[in-house]
Amino acid sequence: MAGDVNRRRGSRGGASPAHAAPAPEAAVYVISVAAELTGLHPQTLRTYERMGLITPGRTGGGGRRYSHRDIELLRSIAELTASGIGIEGVRRILELEHQVAALRARNEELQAEVAAAKEALRQGRRQPSPPAAPVQASRLPAVRAPDPGSSMVIWRRGR
Repeated sequence: MAGDVNRRRGSRGGASPAHAAPAPEAAVYVISVAAELTGLHPQTLRTYERMGLITPGRTGGGGRRYSHRDIELLRSIAELTASGIGIEGVRRILELEHQVAALRARNEELQAEVAAAKEALRQGRRQPSPPAAPVQASRLPAVRAPDPGSSMVIWRRGR
């Protein structure tokens, strides 16, 4: 089998563009190959799908196709169950991992926004305003020009 792969790759031994490895999310493995790669029984893969732990791709005829990411997820599930965690515990762990990933992505977005706002503030401070220009509200995020005539203090007597 290895000889067949090497013959298909050509004499240089590297993969040609036509035979490049599929993307991690490309659903290419049939259920028997996915079962072999994960060490799980095909019926276990079907059960995990029914439970919503995994969602393999489907062919036009309805056959399951698993991606590399699906295989990694199945290996994680197998590792967790082998360590004694029940399937509902595995489901909860996967949900929490998904939430953590979503929160990390959102955190990165917010950090990028904060960095952009800080840079906009730095740029705004470097540019001197024209001497005769009237004071205008700043176009920088979360920064307003002070308006001394509109201050108001509200005081309430304690009861």
